[in-house]
Amino acid sequence: MPVYRDEAVVLRTHKLGEADRIITLLTRQHGKVRAVAKGVRRTASKFGARLEPFMVVDVQLYQGRSLDIVNQAESIASYGAQITADYGSYTAASAMVETADKLTESEGSLPQYLLLVGALRSLSRGEHGSGATLDSYLLRSLSMAGWAPSFSDCARCGAPGPHSAFVAQVGGVVCDNCAPPGSPRLDPATIGLLSALLTGDWAYTAQAATTTQAQATGVVAAYTQWHLGRGLRSLEHVRP
Repeated sequence: MPVYRDEAVVLRTHKLGEADRIITLLTRQHGKVRAVAKGVRRTASKFGARLEPFMVVDVQLYQGRSLDIVNQAESIASYGAQITADYGSYTAASAMVETADKLTESEGSLPQYLLLVGALRSLSRGEHGSGATLDSYLLRSLSMAGWAPSFSDCARCGAPGPHSAFVAQVGGVVCDNCAPPGSPRLDPATIGLLSALLTGDWAYTAQAATTTQAQATGVVAAYTQWHLGRGLRSLEHVRP
């Protein structure tokens, strides 16, 4: 049976039988992997605590027919404890791993892996607000998946901005000629904040007013839900 080793982020876990778990991993080189971790629910398990959501591990696996089998797991970064200790960080991280789960498949994506690891590290260290970290992650991950939003030129016809109408289905802001009737309008501060979140301009995001942050979060949520095609259950629990 082939054996392989990789770095991975634990996305989610499910109980299997009395002592085992099915672990969903986003790996650095092999994409998304589902594997059985035997005996990890026993108190004597050597690596059960390392295979919890938000943990980054060096994992060795046996390749199985339907599910792989975890043979070894060594901790690389223990972000789980710091994240779960703060409700805002926990809900943001939950939305991140759920998004990564939906966006990635077996072919793998190193940029998606690195983006998720960086976002979880930032959350665990409290480098920025949890809401802003989540919004930035969502915009970037969708961009990597081929759904980069436009917050300057018209997403439909390319007319130079600035524009204020936002249409998630089209891919961002649109000019007045392309805007469907009743399209929501964004003020310049919100558009500026969305652009900063997309590019990682944290100095700009730190200065945004609370109302601007709330409007930007609503836009990011709408854009994410539309392009994923299915709702993110975790977003329901994220603090506004």
